[in-house]
Amino acid sequence: MNTQVAKNTVVTLDYHVTDPDGEVVDEGREPLVYLHGGYDDIFPKIEEALQGKKVGESIQVKLQPDEAFGEYDADLVQIEPRKDFPKELQVGMQLEGAPEGADDEDFVIYRVTDIAGDKVVLDGNHPLAGMALVFTCTVTAIRQASSEELEHGHVHGDDEEGCE
Repeated sequence: MNTQVAKNTVVTLDYHVTDPDGEVVDEGREPLVYLHGGYDDIFPKIEEALQGKKVGESIQVKLQPDEAFGEYDADLVQIEPRKDFPKELQVGMQLEGAPEGADDEDFVIYRVTDIAGDKVVLDGNHPLAGMALVFTCTVTAIRQASSEELEHGHVHGDDEEGCE
């Protein structure tokens, strides 16, 4: 079969991510599977580079912060009283909440980055925010998306791990 990455195909990638100096940021232990064609399952610059590729072909794409996880936003760092959190709170845990002054629907995932005395530091930035990244991907499988996947705008089934 001579299938190429095209709109409305489900694409499986082996990948790894480095910083511009070659330091590994994400080893890509699990394959990334996404619905190709503007469904926001993968960064647009990577999707564009994969268009027309076949199984076994690879790409390498450098993304600036605004093309990846965004610029680091100091306003998303909050210091809160320790008493407002459960006793078992630990650095690295993730919590969901709305930034100060935001609508209740505007939830952000916060990471606990520090616990110092009676204060907890929460960071709503993605851990890779502010970083330029180099994605190296190899196409390992391509198939036509099902009608349900197209209707829902994302991959279904066993191969949906790692979409976002």
